[in-house]
Amino acid sequence: MFIVKNKETDNLSDSHGAQKKTQLKKIVLVGNPNVGKSAIFNCLTGSYTVVSNYPGTTVEVYRGKFKIDNQNFEIVDTPGMYALTSMTEEEKVARNILLEEKPDIVIHVIDAKNIERMLSLTLQLIEAGQSIILVLNMIDELEKSDIKININALKSELKIPIIETIGTSGKGIKELKTAIIDYKIKTNNFIINYDKLEIALSRLKSSINIGQNFSTRSIGALILMEDEDIIDKTIDSESDKQIINNIITEAKSDYNEPLNYIITLKRMETVKKILKYVLEPNYSVKLSIRNFLSKITMHPVYGVPILFIILYFGLYKFVGVFGAGTLVDFLENTVFDKYINPFFIKLFDILIPWAFLQDLFTGEYGIFTLGLRYSFGIILPIVTVFFFVFAVIEDSGYLPRLAMLVDNLFKKIGLSGRAVIPMVLGLGCDTMATMVTRTLPTKRERIISTILLSLAIPCSAQLGVILAIFEGKNSALLVWAIVMGLVFLLIGYLTSKLFPGEKPVFYMEIPPLRLPKISNVIVKTLSRINWYLKEILPVFLIASVLIWLGQVSRIFDMLLFILKFPMKWLGLPEEAGKVFLFGFFRRDYGAAGLYDLKKTGLIDTTQIVVASIALTLFLPCVAQFLITIKERGIKTGIGISIFILFFSFITAFAVNFIIRSMGVNL
Repeated sequence: MFIVKNKETDNLSDSHGAQKKTQLKKIVLVGNPNVGKSAIFNCLTGSYTVVSNYPGTTVEVYRGKFKIDNQNFEIVDTPGMYALTSMTEEEKVARNILLEEKPDIVIHVIDAKNIERMLSLTLQLIEAGQSIILVLNMIDELEKSDIKININALKSELKIPIIETIGTSGKGIKELKTAIIDYKIKTNNFIINYDKLEIALSRLKSSINIGQNFSTRSIGALILMEDEDIIDKTIDSESDKQIINNIITEAKSDYNEPLNYIITLKRMETVKKILKYVLEPNYSVKLSIRNFLSKITMHPVYGVPILFIILYFGLYKFVGVFGAGTLVDFLENTVFDKYINPFFIKLFDILIPWAFLQDLFTGEYGIFTLGLRYSFGIILPIVTVFFFVFAVIEDSGYLPRLAMLVDNLFKKIGLSGRAVIPMVLGLGCDTMATMVTRTLPTKRERIISTILLSLAIPCSAQLGVILAIFEGKNSALLVWAIVMGLVFLLIGYLTSKLFPGEKPVFYMEIPPLRLPKISNVIVKTLSRINWYLKEILPVFLIASVLIWLGQVSRIFDMLLFILKFPMKWLGLPEEAGKVFLFGFFRRDYGAAGLYDLKKTGLIDTTQIVVASIALTLFLPCVAQFLITIKERGIKTGIGISIFILFFSFITAFAVNFIIRSMGVNL
């Protein structure tokens, strides 16, 4: 017998039969990412919210309480999910909440204009025997699209309550509350016909006992799709496992494609049949400029120049020229060189009579003259303008469109368009981006993206400093960019061959393209600056202390002596060894050291290119290294770092050799 184990509910009565607690009806919000679940949650609960990690995971779950008339409700806002199959940790958490917490009502929130892509999950929830209220959110966006939804026809097809809402304004929330309080549980006879798989489902049905959570039909479909988490929950013995394997094997023999694909296809066919009677053309809406821009940003031809325009003005001109050029020059040359550094040098000359101890605070690598200057004079202005640009791009809805644009290219390197999110986040902070790789659906994709983040994606501070170093040297910048792009594609392609697996599947909901809201942009920028400073400032100050200790103990000099040899091999001056030593603490810290070398004129343009390539590809910073070990394991983390150490120097050597041999003048 196969059994899904359930969490026990609290006993609501004491030994005398008196009620111990007021029973709360539980409501669970489900839906794809970016459909407005959180807005609906906030409209229902107001400000009462409890945020906690789901047990055994790092996935946050929001819980709240609200009251309609005199009836109390508890509501759970689940992470985004596309189906009841658990491809990502977020989807697994969302399904476990449905499976284990026995909701009285499940509110499925969908983006009304994307109903065709989202209705499949509604059908799966109905098939699972859940008590559903379907919320068509963003109805205002639907009214601007080229389709209309016949709500009465949809109710007739699905036989569930359907409410139209605009979560951001609260429209429809009153009707939703009425639907919740008036909800009556009744049997829904709607089923999806899986043709030949009905025989396998029938055989599984006779063996499955899952209580009140998911229907036997739903569990059977998940077993046929070989959902490992469901199989782990339902297999009780080796004999049961053998029965399941035999049923799955026999079912597979009828098809050339995986059963996962067959079942998904049947669901989509059912959705199309339903929508044939539900969707109507909206002739009153003409193609708007916004809809036109939305389409061309994802176009495989026209979308590319748009991407380059965003990169040119957003990264090069704003982050590179304005942030890393104008702001850094002002803060470093005026604020620090003329006021802050002289002040602290005089202060510690008075307070501390010992020269070696003065060096800790105001020496060449002192806490104030180097650590504080790097943190606030170089890094802070760069990350500030980058986070501002990123918040604008994020709030405009361009990121999902970028994911769609690069999906075909990313598939060549074993990833899907979904991986563009951690890659773009890596341009802000690779440590944060490495954590975000856990949202990718397969272990293979998570490993490939982690390698690429550690190797070929410079963080905002490092990228900004490098752009500042290349100011006025466009040909040198082009060489650096081409090498980084080739390394990204080559290593991605090779690792996709080294870690073979199924071709990545990608689907993502596309939110409306809109003008960014300045208040959202400011809040996001400030919160990320606050997070970044909490991470970066202690590391820079600690690095200054460690370098000072290294100087006092002569270890620093010994390491610089060792680094003389690879520097000579790369055609760089001995002083460049300091850059890579700094880069061991943080790659952006090393980039700031390279910026100093360029200012003093110790390296020419070719050496700047070679050093920038080596440093960009160099070891991940300590924070990213530790996160990589946490996310991928100690063997993988160390293995990636060893590979990167040798690859960075070999690539830089090859570039230097080619430039010198060809006599290229940069």
